[in-house]
Parts: sequence; structure tokens; C-alpha cells
Amino acid sequence: MTSILKIGRGPIGLTLPALGILVAVFGLPIVHLFLASINAPDFSLVNYQAVFGQPANARILLQTIEMSIVATAICLVIGYPTAYMIVAAPKYVRIALIVLVIIPYLTSGLARTYAWIVILGDRGLINNILLDLGLISSPLQLIYNRMAVYIGMVHIMLPTMILPLISVMFGIDKSLVAAARSMGARPFAAFWRVFFPLSLPGVRSGALLVFVFCLGFYITPAALGGLGDAMLSNFIEAQVRTSFDMGRIAASSFILLAIAVAVLSMVGLNLSPARGHAAKAPRQTWLIRLGAFLPVRRWLSKLLAPYRAKQWEAQLYRPQSNGRWPMVVGTIFIVLVLTFLQFPGLIVIIMSFSAGEFLEFPPSGLSLQWYRSFFGDPSWNGAAFLSIEIGLVVSLLSTIVGTLAAYGLSRSGQQLRSVMTMVILAPITFPVIVVGVATYLGLIDLGLLGSRAGIVLAHSIGATGTVFVIISASLANFDRRLEQAAMSMRAGPLQTFKRVTLPLIRPGIIGGAVFAFLHSFDELVITSLIGGLSIRTLPLKMFENIRHQIDPTIAAVATLLTLLPVVWLIVLYITWWRARPKDRLGVPNPAT
Repeated sequence: MTSILKIGRGPIGLTLPALGILVAVFGLPIVHLFLASINAPDFSLVNYQAVFGQPANARILLQTIEMSIVATAICLVIGYPTAYMIVAAPKYVRIALIVLVIIPYLTSGLARTYAWIVILGDRGLINNILLDLGLISSPLQLIYNRMAVYIGMVHIMLPTMILPLISVMFGIDKSLVAAARSMGARPFAAFWRVFFPLSLPGVRSGALLVFVFCLGFYITPAALGGLGDAMLSNFIEAQVRTSFDMGRIAASSFILLAIAVAVLSMVGLNLSPARGHAAKAPRQTWLIRLGAFLPVRRWLSKLLAPYRAKQWEAQLYRPQSNGRWPMVVGTIFIVLVLTFLQFPGLIVIIMSFSAGEFLEFPPSGLSLQWYRSFFGDPSWNGAAFLSIEIGLVVSLLSTIVGTLAAYGLSRSGQQLRSVMTMVILAPITFPVIVVGVATYLGLIDLGLLGSRAGIVLAHSIGATGTVFVIISASLANFDRRLEQAAMSMRAGPLQTFKRVTLPLIRPGIIGGAVFAFLHSFDELVITSLIGGLSIRTLPLKMFENIRHQIDPTIAAVATLLTLLPVVWLIVLYITWWRARPKDRLGVPNPAT
């Protein structure tokens, strides 16, 4: 009992509210789900055998892995050069490009999926243009196929690939590349032998995040794919709604979870650049390790040594000039990528002002009829107000418990902090359908299934992880000597936190609250499982209309959700960047 009281009074005790919610809503149910998958108390693998014993199930599993790998590879091929050119751009251009990447990242996934339905549909933008030009006589089948799913997945996940790459590339010392160029290395050789190995942590982290998130994709395959393009998340959701065979549902969920955990364990997640190891990093690539065992490589190296020496002397003192073509090609490439990210949203915004009875591009006239329909229809504005209400409660709850957890773990030991961080971040690193099924079981035990309180708790476990990450980043750069100075002036722990710590991490807290609200406001998969028929949030209402395509009002809703990130970025700018100069003026006086 004494040990428990000591833990509760120490820094780790601040994590108890977050852990309490996490264990009750997600932790114990995930254990229950695992026991159900192994048919406890008989403990057999009959459920896994039933899943793998049906060829259709095995095909869906392999299809899920294949589609996740392909989408990840496409995001990497497009995202790496995009991140490289953003980092290499001038400061103000770089800031603008990063904002253009962040806006679709914060935009509702449903809104972006709907945008591609508008573009690729039988009466969508592309088919209408081709029909008007007389190039085709009937609409092309651009939607409800695998290619449409890939386009939607890449569009949604590309910012998730670009942002970790940018964060790592910013930390690479550019003088290393300049040193390689000064020693006669050509631009591509300097990039491949110096810059690329140092950027591998960003490649690993971005690819890992994209792959794990793609494993749990549900909305995009359901909205853009055909019957043969379903992923394991769609299969699990169908089982929950029809047969509700808990053993097979649990087995399917843990198969998907096992793939994600295996990839996380093998690859690891590390966003920090490999500083201080510049000389060793190039030697760790698999090409060089393989080449070290090939006698042919040594023979060719000796044969080409005189030629390389002459080239080095010729290039050593030559002014470096890459010409204009690389810059032109790079500019065209990044314009195309940003157009791919922004164009669907712009199309929906323009079409939402159509004056016709149906959506059309370009609009035959301008009208606000669909916006009046949204604000005048109780089914639409009621769903919106409900989502806002739930989002605000989730934001408040997760910000409080997430901030306490981050603050407590920042003052705990390294080993304990690592373990607890993995536990708190589990709901946002596991496939969302697995989290949804576990939460479904947890809310049944709590008697909160189909209630607003249940949805708030379900959304909070993921939102708390988001807040925790942001607050932990703010505390990582916090100088604890400021707290010590305040306490030396006889300020108590609570007063020190209120007068010193809280003002300095306030921008991170506000940012965490914003992201927590967005996490709740855009949540669909978990809400669809636990909401029942009585609670219809805005994402649920949108998804119903996307699948049936019966109400053009959704264009106005998608427009509002597309413009929402711009509002949040303005809020973050006012509260974050504008607050930085004030933080530098001095330390708040605890005695005042």
C-alpha cells in the first residue's frame, strides 16, 4: 500500500487519469479480444484456422498487404523528392510549401474521398470533359476499381510520408554534401553517398506510418473500390454488422494487428536524424555491404582509379553549376504534386456553388443553395452540431489527461517513460478497426454502447495520444532550470507550474487541443461501430450520402471541412508563432 501511495504521489501518478481511461476502454477489452481469438478457456487456434481455411479470407488478407505495400511505395517515390525540394527551397517559399502540404493533411479524409468521387465518377469532372470534347461516347470506368482506391489512398497518405521526411532532412548538415562536392564528387554521387543514407530514418518512419495506417483503411476502399477491392477492415466491419461471430472477428483483428506489430518491431520508428555518424552511415547501405564481398568490385575499382583521379583534378576547382534544367524539372514536379494534393478540394469548393439541380463543373451559375440546404436541414446541421459538441468535450478531456501524462513522464526515468509512451500511443499506432472492435467490447462492459459518453471516451483514447505527442515535444525543449529558479524563490510546485511551466508550453497545449478536436470531428470507423442508430455524427451522415450519392448538399459540407484546416492554421499561428517572441522576453515571475 505504501508503494502504491508513493507512485501516486510521484510524477508517474500524473499518468493515472490517461491510463485509467485507456485501460477501461481499450486495454482490458483488447485482452478480452485476444482471449476470444484463442477460444479461451479451451485455448485453441480453431478461430485462426477458420479464417485461414477459407480461400476468400486469405485472399483479402494478402490483398490488404499488397495494397498497403503498393500505396506505401507510391507515396515514397513521390514524397521523397517532394520533401527534398521543399527543404532545399528558400525560407519563405519553404514555409508556403509546407503549409500547402499540411492543409490536406488536416482536411477530413471523407471530404478528400468525396472529392475523388466527384472527379472520377461516371458523371464526374474527367468523364464530362472527355464527353464534351467528343473523345469518348460513353463514360469511362474510372471509379469502383483498384486504381481509384490507390489514387485515394495515396492522396490521403502522401502528407504523412512527406512530413517525417522533411523533419529528418532539416536535421542533416548540408556542409557534408558541400564537402563531398568540394572533393570532386558529382551531385548525384554526393547525394547518394552522403545525403540519402542520413535521410533513411525519415524514409523508415514515413514508410512505416503510411504502411500501418494503410492496413487499417476502411473508408477509401468502401467508397472508391469495387467488390473485389475490399480490405481486411471492410471484412471485419461486415462481420461485426452481420454474423457477429466474436471468435472470428477477434482472430481477424489480431491477424491485422500482428502484421502491424511485426512491422513496427522489425523496422522501428525513429524520427531523429543520424547525427554524429556521417562517416559511418554510407557504409551501412546494403549495396555497399554486398559489394564488399564481390571481387569484381575491387578489380573494377583498381581499373578505374586513374580515370577517377583525372576526373577529380578536373572537377576540384571548377565552379559548381548544376544548370537550370534540374531547377525547372524540380519546380514542375513539386507543382504537379501540390496540384494533386490541392486540386480535388478546389474542385469541390467550386462545384458547391453550383446553381443547377445537380453538381456540375464548371457551374452554369453561382448559388448558395447547397449551403442553405445544409444550414436549413436539421439532419445535416444537427449532425454537425453533435460532432462539434462531442469534439469539444473530447478536446477538453484529452488535453487535460494528455498534458498531465506528458508532464509526468517527462520527469520519469528513461525506461519507464519508453514503456508508458508505447502504451499511451497504442490506440493511434494500431489499425483503427482493431481499436474500434476493442472499444466496442469495452463500452459494452461499461454499459455505454450507443451513448454520447461512450463516443467521447472512445474518441479520447486516440486524441489523448495525439495531445501526448505534441506536449511531449514541447517539454523536450523546456529548460527545467526555470522551474528550479522559481522554486528557489519559495514558489510551490503548483504555483511554479501555473506561473512558469504552463505559459511556456501553452502553444503546445493549444496545438494539442486543436488536433484532438480534429481527431474526434473526423472520426468515422470507431463511431460507426459504437454509435448505434440513435447517434449520427457528421462523418456518419456524410459517409451514408457518399455511398448512396443522393444529396448534393454534401459538396457544401465537404467545402466547409476543406476550409476548416485553414482556420485552424490561423489559430495556431496566432497562438504559437506569435507567442514565441513573448517567451523570449524573460521568465514569468512566480511571485507576481
